[in-house]
Amino acid sequence: MPLRQYCAFIVLVFLGMLLSGVIFISSNQMSCKQAVIDRIFPLLQYNQPSVLSGRTDVVPISSWLAPIIWDGTFDPKLIDSIYIPHNIKIVTTVFALGKYTRFLQDFLESAEEHYFSGYRVHYYLFTDQPEAVPSVKMNENHTLTVRKVPSLDRWQDISMGRMEILENLIANELIHEADYMFCLDVDTKFYGRWGAESLGHLVGVIHPWFFDYPRDSFSYERRPESQAFIPAGEGDYYYTAAAFGGVLEEVYRLTKTCHEQLRVDRENNIEAVWHEESHLNKYFLYNKPTKLLSPEYLWRDINASAGQIKVVRFSHVAKNNAEVRPNL
Repeated sequence: MPLRQYCAFIVLVFLGMLLSGVIFISSNQMSCKQAVIDRIFPLLQYNQPSVLSGRTDVVPISSWLAPIIWDGTFDPKLIDSIYIPHNIKIVTTVFALGKYTRFLQDFLESAEEHYFSGYRVHYYLFTDQPEAVPSVKMNENHTLTVRKVPSLDRWQDISMGRMEILENLIANELIHEADYMFCLDVDTKFYGRWGAESLGHLVGVIHPWFFDYPRDSFSYERRPESQAFIPAGEGDYYYTAAAFGGVLEEVYRLTKTCHEQLRVDRENNIEAVWHEESHLNKYFLYNKPTKLLSPEYLWRDINASAGQIKVVRFSHVAKNNAEVRPNL
């Protein structure tokens, strides 16, 4: 064999071996990744989905085709098998000022039992009393950052000031650091699973006091002078401001818009009837949530039972508002 042909043959053999090695390594990596998934979700079995059976006592979808999440409308194991391999990160914000620091222990301990178990979670806790933050053992991949903020006397000011702080947090620190964000009230406690079934582009939680009321009974802001004004005869659901979320970009748009509307109202010497919750409802009216969470995801310990509520996942705790709200 001529030397030139021999050299070409050797090069072809070398390239073939190299290509085989690359294919083997790639195949081996995919096999390892699949093995990890198989360990987390071994032989995943679940009931076949059906369009002919399921809950008939609730409506599982809005008129604009956004899913409404109730117990019995999703399979937790299937949901986790979809989301956990993507290694997503959920930022969760909570404010505890003045006397509201008393709720931190129950909030954090119950969250670590029920909130996004198996996912990466970063809590941002805003408080005027960092020394009052309890020491709570965090689950693997769960972290807590405490930020000091100024004290405020009126709970209304605390409530309305959240939107500006959240807007700045996302814009200045988080925009490339997380996938989703949820903003939760601290005077609450988790009682059941809150997981990836709650994730969506823009997520609203239906208020537990109004979920079965006609919209004319909702406590929207009805004064045209306010930026939160919603005319009679309009509205979809009444949403709570105690829990809302979505992808970071959408939560940023929400908080930025509400902050701006609150600023305009303040300049015009008007305060919406339910403060930032009124502005949140105005935003959701014209920017429809892509996923709605049923009142299972924000109930109230003082509420009477309701037949539609099979599981209470997250709830406001009973408290004396007259005693706890003044921060003086």
